[in-house]
Order: sequence, then C-alpha cells, then structure tokens
Amino acid sequence: MSDIALTAAQRTSLLSLQNTQSLSERTQTRLSTGRAVNNVVDDAVNFFRAKSLTDRAADFDLKKAEIDQGISTLNTSLQAIESIDSLVKQMKGIVESARSQSTTERKSSTTQFEEIGKQIYQLVEDASYQGLNLINSTNSTLDVSFGTRTASKLQVSGIDLNATAGDTDALFTVTVFTNDGDAINVSNFGLSAGSFTSFGDANSEVDKANDMIQVLDKGIERLRGHAATLGSNVAILQTRLDFTNNYVNELTVGSDKLTLADLNEEGANLVALQTRQQLGIQSLSISGQQQQAVLGLIG
Repeated sequence: MSDIALTAAQRTSLLSLQNTQSLSERTQTRLSTGRAVNNVVDDAVNFFRAKSLTDRAADFDLKKAEIDQGISTLNTSLQAIESIDSLVKQMKGIVESARSQSTTERKSSTTQFEEIGKQIYQLVEDASYQGLNLINSTNSTLDVSFGTRTASKLQVSGIDLNATAGDTDALFTVTVFTNDGDAINVSNFGLSAGSFTSFGDANSEVDKANDMIQVLDKGIERLRGHAATLGSNVAILQTRLDFTNNYVNELTVGSDKLTLADLNEEGANLVALQTRQQLGIQSLSISGQQQQAVLGLIG
C-alpha cells in the first residue's frame, strides 16, 4: 500500500492509465508476433486447439522427409535397372553381330560380352542409397510409414539381379556374372567354356546364338517388369507426399485461424489506446493541478 494519499479522481485516472498500458503492450505484442493468442493466458481453449494442430503438422513434416527419402531410394534402383537394360541390349547386339563374324572377330566379341556382364554385376552392387540396395538382395526391404496414428505404410521387397540359376528375379536363368573375372555360364546353350568363340565350322551352329538372344530377351522382359513395379511404387509415394504436403498446410492454416491476429484491427486499437493514454495523462495532470491550487490557497 502506498504511503502517499491520492484522491479518488487520481486513483481512477492512474488505474485507467495502467489498464491502457497493459492493453497497449498486448496490442503491440500481437502486432509484432502477428498472433492474437501467444500463450495459454490469452485464450486457453484456442491455444491448446491450435497446439494440437501444430504438433500434428510437425509429426507429418517428419513423414514428408521419410517419404521423400523413400522416393530417392526407389529412383536409385529404377535408374540402375534402366542402365542395366541398356547394357543387356548391347550384349544382345554383340551376339547378333557374332552370327556373321569370323572366329577371330567372335573372340573379340566374347571379350566385350564378358566385360559388359561384369559391369552389370558391379552396377547392381553399386546401386545403393543410404546403405539400402533393393536390387542385389531379396533380404532388402524398404519400409515407408505414412501416418503417426495408423499402420499405413508402403513396403517394397528387394530383388536380386545377381542371383543364381533358377531365381525368377535374377537377370538370367543361368549362373550369374561375378566380380572375379568369370564370365556368364552359358553352358546350357551348348557353348564351350561359357563363351561363343566358335559356332561350329563355317558358322554351322549359329542357331545357338538364337538361344542366347532368347535368354537376353527374357532378361530384358524381367528388367522391364521390375522397372514397372518400382515405377508404380514411386507413383504411390509421390501421391502420398503430395497429400502430406497439402495436409500439413491445412493443419497449419487451421492453427493460424485460431491464433492469428487481425493486424488492421490491432493497428486501430493501438491508435485508440495511445489516444486514451494521452487523455489519461491529461486527466491525471488536471487532478494534480487541483491539489496545487489548494496548496496555493494555504500558502
């Protein structure tokens, strides 16, 4: 309690000034932050409703990053398969050319054929994104979660293009290319030592090239099937990413509707409060002048 006695008029003016100052500070805060609700004291109901929306938007922001990384993982595998498709077509071209080549020329073609095979093997092994390779192991799995309160997700199982004979996911239905210099084993074509240096005297066994081309064509078919599957999964993830972007935006807009201030209104309020503050100061000054007048009479 103040030791100084104030008149009722002075106390009224002072309280009015204090209230005006408080309102002025609140208005200035709203203008500087752009929000009418900055803490729970401003509006408890809207504060917590907005916070719930903001928290959910933050959760889905994390999901956006996960989905985006999933797209990159699939695109890496897809681009690798497209490159392998191109290499297999080169192999097919070499075999087709070998039909009309001399024995010496076919030896050179064999070297090219085997080199491309090793490059395919290495490309498959190199197609990794953040440690995950979806085309060199059936044990590899990509899991992308879409929600925070549901089990909605996309799971993509890996394939093994460097698998052994009999694996339907493998690039060829014969023993694979390896990284140690061995060539593809095409002994089931009736070719010696896995090469096609000789198609018989005077090219009498060039029909074996047709068998090899058939296997290469089947390899290309499998590659395109895998590419279609990966492309479909990329489309799914892109759709979910677009939805998540829009959803986060709607959550943010909804939160803003509960908390944002009308800057035009707050600007008008500030002008009015400044005017009221000046009037309050004048009123307090007039009350003080009255006391000075009494003091003058006493003197």
